[in-house]
Amino acid sequence: MSQPARLTALPAPVRDPFAARWPLASTVSDRERGPLPHGSPGAVLRRAAEVLGEPRIPSTGVGESAALDLIAGLLDEHGIDLSHPHAAAHLQPPVLQVAVDADALASASNASMDTYDSGPATLAIEQWVVRALASLAGFGPQADGVLTPGGSISNLLAILIARDSAAAAAGIDVRRNGLQGFDRPVVFCSELAHFSVQRACAALGLGEQAAITIPSDDNFRMRTDVLAEELAMPGRTPVAVIATAGTTDFGSVDPIAPIAALARQYGAWLHVDAAYGFGALFSDRLAPLLADVPLADSVTLDLHKIGWQPAATSVLLVADRSRFAAFDRSVDYLNPADDIDSGLDGLLGRSLQTTRRPDAVKVATTLTAYGRAGLGTMVDTCHELAHAAAARVVADSNLELLAPVTLTTVLFRVAGQGLDASGLDAVQGEVRRRLLTSGRVLIGRTKLPARGGRPAAVALKLTLLNPNATATDIEDLLDQVVATGLDVLTGEGAA
Repeated sequence: MSQPARLTALPAPVRDPFAARWPLASTVSDRERGPLPHGSPGAVLRRAAEVLGEPRIPSTGVGESAALDLIAGLLDEHGIDLSHPHAAAHLQPPVLQVAVDADALASASNASMDTYDSGPATLAIEQWVVRALASLAGFGPQADGVLTPGGSISNLLAILIARDSAAAAAGIDVRRNGLQGFDRPVVFCSELAHFSVQRACAALGLGEQAAITIPSDDNFRMRTDVLAEELAMPGRTPVAVIATAGTTDFGSVDPIAPIAALARQYGAWLHVDAAYGFGALFSDRLAPLLADVPLADSVTLDLHKIGWQPAATSVLLVADRSRFAAFDRSVDYLNPADDIDSGLDGLLGRSLQTTRRPDAVKVATTLTAYGRAGLGTMVDTCHELAHAAAARVVADSNLELLAPVTLTTVLFRVAGQGLDASGLDAVQGEVRRRLLTSGRVLIGRTKLPARGGRPAAVALKLTLLNPNATATDIEDLLDQVVATGLDVLTGEGAA
């Protein structure tokens, strides 16, 4: 391998006017040492278990301060530091300190979102957050939504609503009577859609095979020509078409407008899974990628991805609030009809959950603190970092860029002259494992689908969501990838 090329540092982006660097939270005190503890997974987990001691509840506690010190020390020594600039594996960002502080307020309130008397202020906060996000998405005044524990649950709720809608159109009360009489209900999504689509189909009684996957094009976007062919096939009931706005591995955005037209033509619900990509709407530069989101019937977004919120902070938005009718419940001990009529209702009819913590508190605090402009600057910073990383990869003969940058993800691999496809795949896996166990660098991996005669290939992945990282930090990270790749290719170091 040759010496790594150097990339000129990008100009520093404009920072938040209230701070020189973004105030991110961390439980790790020594950021210089790396994002992960050093050692094999087995050794790290053993050391952490030894700190906790015998796995039983003690008959006598050690006291509050000692217990907090114990757990804080364990997280410091053996935990992850997502605020470290070399943490770049997953859609798992460092979190804003203000969101952590607000989340503590939410926990201290112990409010629940199911009824008015379980937390009036937090009901108002969630409704404010939902309306603000629906407006950002371009939905009209009839829109509504609900916060959920994660994008997988948001997608589940969306497909549930779509299933009930399609069943009602066929004269079937699926919630009361099940799927009997439903003529082979199916859901269409890209081959690159999140696996939660298949899980949702299984959970809803449709079966995983009801998820019909559509191939993607060379830009990793759903092929609408194939979707049209699949929708036209007889003997199936199109329940929903799911467009992905920000695929997990590529950040690619499916062509929402033509997908919407096809969904309408066949009477299918259009759901946009924007768990990753919705945050682009904070950015003037990237918002056009999601310009067609208002065509959707529902949208998933995760602010614990691009939004810098503590997990879990997902939201399901629907264009028409009446679509939540299937969740309506009147329960004598919670929300009897006469209490509902008196205005004492809550948000029980928005979710499969009853007790539901007020996650909107941290979102409202963050949106109020930074506004769209502040969050948009954070998005743009991470987007610039991804392009800086891609430029370095292209300039370095030791590395190979495997996909264009759309949002904040960079797919690449260590180059290896003379190696066949399986040998190259093995190199990528070994490079990542060595970096992880060193504790110095945390990057991801995935597999690219076969394209244009090239076989499927294992790729290394940077998911850049730290707005405090710099081009120099990314240089250092990639230097370590190159050095580790050299060790693997020459047979040096641990196997």
